Amino acid sequence: MHWSMLGWSHHHTPLELREKLAFSTDQAQQFLKSFQQQFPETETVLLSTCNRVEMYCATDQSDAPSVDQIAQHIASFHQLSLTDIQSQAKGLEDQAVLRHLFLVAASLDSMIIGEAQILSQVRQAYELACESNTASSLMHRAFQRATAVARRVANETTIQRRRISVPSIAVSEVATEFFERFDDKKILLIGAGQMGVETLRYLLDAGAKRVRIVNRSLDRAQEVAKEFSIQADGWDSLHTHVATADLIVSTTSAPEPIMTAATFKQIRASRKQSVLILDLAVPRDFDSAIGQFADTYLYSVDDLQQVCDRNIEARKAEWPKAMQIVDQETQKFLSESRHAGTAPTIKKLREQAEQIKQEELKRLLDKLQSHQLNPQVEKELSYAFDRLVNKILHPPLQSLRENADSTHHASLLDALKRLFQISD
Repeated sequence: MHWSMLGWSHHHTPLELREKLAFSTDQAQQFLKSFQQQFPETETVLLSTCNRVEMYCATDQSDAPSVDQIAQHIASFHQLSLTDIQSQAKGLEDQAVLRHLFLVAASLDSMIIGEAQILSQVRQAYELACESNTASSLMHRAFQRATAVARRVANETTIQRRRISVPSIAVSEVATEFFERFDDKKILLIGAGQMGVETLRYLLDAGAKRVRIVNRSLDRAQEVAKEFSIQADGWDSLHTHVATADLIVSTTSAPEPIMTAATFKQIRASRKQSVLILDLAVPRDFDSAIGQFADTYLYSVDDLQQVCDRNIEARKAEWPKAMQIVDQETQKFLSESRHAGTAPTIKKLREQAEQIKQEELKRLLDKLQSHQLNPQVEKELSYAFDRLVNKILHPPLQSLRENADSTHHASLLDALKRLFQISD
C-alpha cells in the first residue's frame, strides 16, 4: 500500500499561485477522471479551497504515481510551467500523508486554527471523488478516519470552541450571553463592508430573522440584503432604526463617530428597553460615553480583541492534546491497515494448513479403519490434528500481530510467504 500527496497551501505558496492552481467543481471532476485514465489502479481525491490545493493518491500496486508525475499532470491541466509550481509544492508519502490529512480535517493545519469550515470541504472533496469513481476502499477508510479524528479533536479539546475573530467573538461570546434567542430581536447592521458581512453571517447562523442593513451607499446595502434575504434602507433612516433596535452592529469606515452621546440620548429617550451595541469600527462609530447610559451595553473592538487574545492563548494550550490525538489515530490507522493487508496471506496459510491436515487425517483414518475405531476416538484424533496445526501457526501469526506497528512488518510478511510458499 502506497500513499502520496502533493499540495500547495498558505504555508508556502502565495495567493497568486494558489489562485492559478485552484479547481472549480467541474474542473476537479474533469481532472480526476483524466488522472485516473493515466493511473487506473490509483485512487485519488482532490482538495481545492481558498487556502490549499492538495492531491491525495493511494494504491496497492507498485507502480504508484510519483509526486513529479502528479505535479506534471496538474501543471498541464492549468497550462502552467512545471518549474513555476514545483518549487512551491509540498510532497509527502505514506505515513506522513495520513497524518497530514488528519491535521487538515481537524483544522490543525488551517490559517485560522480551529475553524470549522475545512472539515466540510474535506468531505465535499471526498464525495466528489466518489461521484467521479476515483475513490474506493483505501480512500473510504482514510477519509472516514479523518472525519473521526476531527470529531475527537473537537470533542476532547476546546480548540474549536475558542473563537478568535472579532465578528465571531461579537456574536458567539457577547451577543449570545446577552440574548437567549435572536429570532425575535430587531437587529440593525450599520455598514456593508467585509466586517459587517462576516458578522451578519454569524448572526444568521445564530437564528437572527429581523435584520436590517443601513449603509451610505444604498446600492451596496441592497446588494447585501438580496444575498442574505434581509431588509435594506438608506442612510437617512439610521436614527429611526437606532431608536427601535435591540442589537446594533456598526462597522463603517467613517473617520469620526456617526453617533454622539447627545444624539443617541435623544433618539432612545422614548425607548425603555435595553440595547446591545457592538461597535466593530476603527475608528469607533459610537461615542464611548454612550456606554454610560442606563440599559445600554456598548462593546468596542478593543473589548473584543482582549477576548480574542485570551482565546488564542487557550488554543495554544490545547495544541499538544490535539496533536497527541492525531498521532494516536495515525498509528492506529497504520496498524489496522497493515493488519488488514495480512488478512489474505493469513487466510491462504490457514487454508493451506487445513488442506494438509485433512489429507493427513484421512490417510491415518483409512489405515486404522480395519481396527473399527470408536467414533469418539476419531473425534479426538481430529481435535489433536487441529491443536497441532494451531500450535504450529501460532508463533508466526503472533509475530505478525505484535509487529503490526513496526517497520519489520513488511519483511516478516514476506518471510512468511517465502517459508510457507504462499503466492499472492
